[in-house]
Amino acid sequence: MFTTLLTHVRLATMRDAAGYGIVDDAALGIRDGGIAWVGGMRDLPRDAKAAQTIDCGARWATPGLVDCHTHLVYAGNRANEFERRLEGVSYAEIAAAGGGIRSTVEATRAASPDALAAASAPRLAAMAAQGATTVEIKSGYGLDTESELKQLRVARLLGARCDVDVRTTLLAAHAVPPEYTGRADDYVERVCSETIPAAAREGVVDAVDAFCETIGFTAAQTRRVFDAARASGLPVKLHADQLSDGDGAALAAEFGALSADHLEYTNDAGVAAMARAGTVAVLLPGAYYALRETRPPPLAALRAHGAPIAISTDCNPGTSPATSLPLMMNMACTLFGMTPGEALAGVTRNAARALGLADRGTLAQGMRADIALWDLAEPAELAYRIGCDACTAVFRAGRLVRGTP
Repeated sequence: MFTTLLTHVRLATMRDAAGYGIVDDAALGIRDGGIAWVGGMRDLPRDAKAAQTIDCGARWATPGLVDCHTHLVYAGNRANEFERRLEGVSYAEIAAAGGGIRSTVEATRAASPDALAAASAPRLAAMAAQGATTVEIKSGYGLDTESELKQLRVARLLGARCDVDVRTTLLAAHAVPPEYTGRADDYVERVCSETIPAAAREGVVDAVDAFCETIGFTAAQTRRVFDAARASGLPVKLHADQLSDGDGAALAAEFGALSADHLEYTNDAGVAAMARAGTVAVLLPGAYYALRETRPPPLAALRAHGAPIAISTDCNPGTSPATSLPLMMNMACTLFGMTPGEALAGVTRNAARALGLADRGTLAQGMRADIALWDLAEPAELAYRIGCDACTAVFRAGRLVRGTP
């Protein structure tokens, strides 16, 4: 007995290593929040019964989309920096002058949890409306222990409020806070000895991240952060090689990181190390576009070495104020040269892998019933249509949480 049976649905299962894994005129049975049966309508057992049966009218179904790299809990905005960049001021110059991350830190520290939630909820709701069922949310705009914990708590609260599965990542090593100017090592020590253990004790964090870059933290400082994460039993992720080649990808691989993200300047040895470690390459075309970068991530090397590739919005106030994964799919194809099939894999199975989640990202028996229904002629339209808004319904763990099938 199924809780829900979807019939006459066209499936992009994303089970194939290449392609969409299409099952045309299919049925999908849901039980106990998971996928209990999937296959062609002609193979559906004649005695199959369900509490409710939904004729999908030949709509397409994909796995629920996974946004595996966001900074969406913050206060304020940085539209003025957008104007300054258009006038020719670089991101690094803005950061050095006290803008960038530090300006968002000031606003976020000052915001109450309720105000922070109110400002951030519309961003998560917008992602969910376009098919996202799982979203990673980083801290990194508090840069002191209590403010970082505030961000993580609000992120968890928003997940429940918006009916999205939120995974939280501690990014206390995002920038050196103003009170630690010139004392980056002292700040790293506080992150390692106080912030990471506090977040782990409270149970509000799923992973630890760091910004290893010329305007962020050195490789040696990042190692200390990663060692502290290990000591607290937390997996790691890394903002790597976005603005320069600092061997960040290789460092991430050395620690068995879930993912290394950005990667515009990553060298071939770093890509090879990631592939050997199973570290997912998360590409962030929104930031590439907003910063008017000219050096794309090493897609050919990632393909050649067989590194899994994910795509995310990088939703943040400074360099990617975006909430649409379908838009990122289009950008990944147009700006980086990915195929529409690679792009869809990048926001489903590979994005789930970038969060260490093996129970979602494909439509297969035994997987979580996270499903998005789309009014499309073919799956490639998700990347072809610029910011495709054709999502008609979303199931999360088997429950219809938005739209009409």
